[in-house]
Amino acid sequence: MAQSTREALVFRAEERLWIEPPQHYGAYSKLLINADNAGSQHLDVRISSYQPKGASDEHVHERAEQVYYILRGRGLMVLDGERAVVEPNTTIFIPPGVRHALYNTGFEDLLFMVVTSPIGEVSLGVANEAGA
Repeated sequence: MAQSTREALVFRAEERLWIEPPQHYGAYSKLLINADNAGSQHLDVRISSYQPKGASDEHVHERAEQVYYILRGRGLMVLDGERAVVEPNTTIFIPPGVRHALYNTGFEDLLFMVVTSPIGEVSLGVANEAGA
């Protein structure tokens, strides 16, 4: 894990490579800000794009809070078994302990931002604790 650099950063998203995190299928992320690439101690910020039929396995974070903000496309968010259709300008808050998954059930790519804090529980986009 990178040390905090106390340096401000400016970069374009195109400078970051797309990854397909473990337990994600047809679902890609650009790790914009995290401990490894920016020395962030508190935030993991990424943009994610799920292709039609793209999804993540259901998982839970014991301590981390997450915010998803939908930019483009439509999908289905599952929070502790409850389903909700999400679309542009939808904000989703996921507190610790809530089992969740996101599915692109639409006809175009589902593009959204993800902010996670604290950063210790996420590794390339999935929980790395038991029960994840």
